[in-house]
Amino acid sequence: MQARTSGVTPRSIACSRTELACRALVGLLQLNRVRSEQWSHVCLHYHSILRHVNDLGPQLPSHLLERIRLGAPSAPPAAAGRYVLYWARTALRAHENPALDTAVLLGEAYGVPVFVYQALSERYPYASDRHHLFILEGARDFAAELSARGVGTAFHLEREEHRGPHLEALAARAVAVVTELMPVAPLDAWTAALRQATRTPVWEVDTACIVPMPMTARAFDRAFEYKSATAEARRERVTSPWNDVPYVGERHVPELPFVSVDLRLASFAELVAECRIDHGVGPVAETRGGSLAGYERWHGFVASGRLARYDRVRNDPARGDGVSRMSAYLHYGMVSPFRLAREAAALRGAGPEKWLDELLIWRELAYTFCYHRADHATIAAIPAWARQTLAAHETDARERYDWERLSRGRTESMFWNAMQRSLLVHGELHNNVRMTWGKAFAEWTANAEEALALSVDLNHRYALDGRDPASYGGLLWCLGQFDRPFSPPNPVLGAVRGRATAQQAARINVPAFVRHVERPAYAAPRRVAVIGAGLAGLMCARTLADHNVDVVVFEKSRGLGGRCATRRDGTWQFDHGAQYFTIRDDRLRPMVSSWSDRGVVARWDGSVAVHERGEWSPAREAVDRWVGVPAMSAIGAHLAQDLTVRLNRRVAHIEPSGSQW
Repeated sequence: MQARTSGVTPRSIACSRTELACRALVGLLQLNRVRSEQWSHVCLHYHSILRHVNDLGPQLPSHLLERIRLGAPSAPPAAAGRYVLYWARTALRAHENPALDTAVLLGEAYGVPVFVYQALSERYPYASDRHHLFILEGARDFAAELSARGVGTAFHLEREEHRGPHLEALAARAVAVVTELMPVAPLDAWTAALRQATRTPVWEVDTACIVPMPMTARAFDRAFEYKSATAEARRERVTSPWNDVPYVGERHVPELPFVSVDLRLASFAELVAECRIDHGVGPVAETRGGSLAGYERWHGFVASGRLARYDRVRNDPARGDGVSRMSAYLHYGMVSPFRLAREAAALRGAGPEKWLDELLIWRELAYTFCYHRADHATIAAIPAWARQTLAAHETDARERYDWERLSRGRTESMFWNAMQRSLLVHGELHNNVRMTWGKAFAEWTANAEEALALSVDLNHRYALDGRDPASYGGLLWCLGQFDRPFSPPNPVLGAVRGRATAQQAARINVPAFVRHVERPAYAAPRRVAVIGAGLAGLMCARTLADHNVDVVVFEKSRGLGGRCATRRDGTWQFDHGAQYFTIRDDRLRPMVSSWSDRGVVARWDGSVAVHERGEWSPAREAVDRWVGVPAMSAIGAHLAQDLTVRLNRRVAHIEPSGSQW
């Protein structure tokens, strides 16, 4: 079937296949500064581009073709499928969206409508109330924008009684699946799994970078190399307007294998509560998800003059207004990086130039690195010199902190604690101190591998922009990536650039930074009463307190821990409630490991037997059993530290008083 005229603007009219192949080759030459000894590599890459173009079927415009991952399947057969399925994940916007434009042109070429499938899984790493709510808010704006363009869409929220391989069922009825190219876990693995599960072609389109990742042939180890190699390609694209491809098809929603959530009317709090995710990481009230909130923040940053003076004030984390705070919106594609780049470039000046340097060089350097390096989440990704010097200093003296102290910001450094609490409470960390935060892990862990794993855990768990290629770029930089050796060597870090927390603290107003971080999590301060100092009540209270919420715990008895209680009389004591506990959810594991390191709990090797039909037999379940040390009450006492607890206070009843109780 021949592609029909799309009616799009001249910029996006399809070029000839030869022209597309030539443009791709020219781009490759520009990006990689080809020398004679590299020519064989370029020829092979050119052959791949030419074969890819010839296989595409519908002629896509060059500004979309250059964004498709090489090696993507050929176009689908015209007779198969009922729609083009756009599996939306990290470009939650219906404007300036290369993946959506690609889906629209494919649908037009094959005479079928476009259907946009949004889904939110419980199974992505560090799934929590924080990430879930932010994504749901973004999905609501996205769905409204799609509706305004006449594109059919449905949203699936994975939760109890709402689970199943629905994507595979939808893909089986599609002529093609189009999704965003995002070269980090778990999205890259999920894309590969879909390709294995269906015969329907799956296309990945770069929606995040000004200079498309597929145009590059290698990962760059230094920012200046990437900046120089991509300069011409970036100049051609940074100010170019993006013309959305008009959608003229029908508003199509196929028969669904799930109940779609009506995002306009749904109570997000109630939905999130039904999900099997981490409810201990709370939403960030001051950062609402979605395109509307994202552009509102951006326009405020520009209109207030803060972008114009970005180069002068960006390094002061105590200000709170020196940076744009756009990274979470860029991570989920709720705002267009093309629009932000155009608007910043149009302003000119040192401030916009420096901001563009962060957006276009450092951010896209990291994206390209992750695209070409599948090992980007491991210590193998850093340069050999950095691995060698870090290994050589593994025997240097270190101070060790367990996961719980680090995650809650309870080290001996007030400055580092403020950095961590900025992540925990507000879901963000000022870029100038993020590197100081990240380098500290090397001094508090046994080796570089452990330091990287711990920094990834805490960043991805709490940061709204976590699990992003830029996250890996920043965390790897802390261990030498995108950098050079320094001398003389530092303790622990060796030749890796040092950035001691104490030295950095001397350059800023730490008390002002602490006050900024400890601001209330909500615009209107909230007070919470927790009734009962059992483990559930104490954990609830501590979680709220860690999120800067004012909490008081009321307990009718004179002890803590509820069923994890210990009776004492003179010289003897015994646990008369829960005698041990087990770990049945991996999210509890790092906390229990911390308790073990601090002597709060220990493994219990006692024998457990089952009495059935008059006979005793060993327990069949082989699990680790844990007990409090020296008694089960130690767990409640540990959780109650830093909390306001009123013992011997029986709550007889509660009554409403206006909007409170």
